[in-house]
Amino acid sequence: MLETLFKGIFDSASQSTISVTQFLLCVGVSLLIGIFLALTYTYKCRGSKSFIVTLAIIPAIVCVIIMLVNGNIGAGVAVAGAFSLVRFRSAPGTAREIGALFLAMGTGLIAGMGYLGYAVLFALVLGLVTMLYYRLKLGESSKAAKERILRITIPESLDYTDVFDEIFETYTSEHKVRQVKTTNMGSMFKLTYDVTLKNIEDEKKLIDDIRVRNGNLEVSLSLEEENSYEL
Repeated sequence: MLETLFKGIFDSASQSTISVTQFLLCVGVSLLIGIFLALTYTYKCRGSKSFIVTLAIIPAIVCVIIMLVNGNIGAGVAVAGAFSLVRFRSAPGTAREIGALFLAMGTGLIAGMGYLGYAVLFALVLGLVTMLYYRLKLGESSKAAKERILRITIPESLDYTDVFDEIFETYTSEHKVRQVKTTNMGSMFKLTYDVTLKNIEDEKKLIDDIRVRNGNLEVSLSLEEENSYEL
């Protein structure tokens, strides 16, 4: 039973062309796999609608291409090169987005070779393992949840060197200057700090104390940035 399930539908000495039934079966399974992968990607992650839809149809696209170049090494290398060009012309994404794309392409490749059972098994295992890792918060630390980016606007006349040190010692366990730049025709400075809060609930108190020192100018406190682009 298992040998039949995981046998390639093109594994036949007399197989020369792909029938319509085989074509539709491979594409249908690839689309179902794509939907499953798209759903697993949205687990504990917000993605753009365009990326989710694209992720759902990539397995079918790769599947069709591989079916058409099946057995032709030269054509397979050309297709791989085309995918590389498309990748390098697109905006760089997060590690999770890139991993999801490679997973979708891998399942489409397996399905395109006719091994539908292995394609489904591969998608199930990798999809569930990915969800498990995020469920277990693998790679996360308690310190990361308290890390923030603090941006403070101060007047030109205020010496920023140690004016906020007392406040930082009260509310943060670590702080470091990331950037200092002038703004508003040089009449103001914008300071950017990497800070680690002692207590997340003290965010408002931190901002209020800074406002007293900087003359109630703009103050912002945001989560750690991830240098990512929407795909």
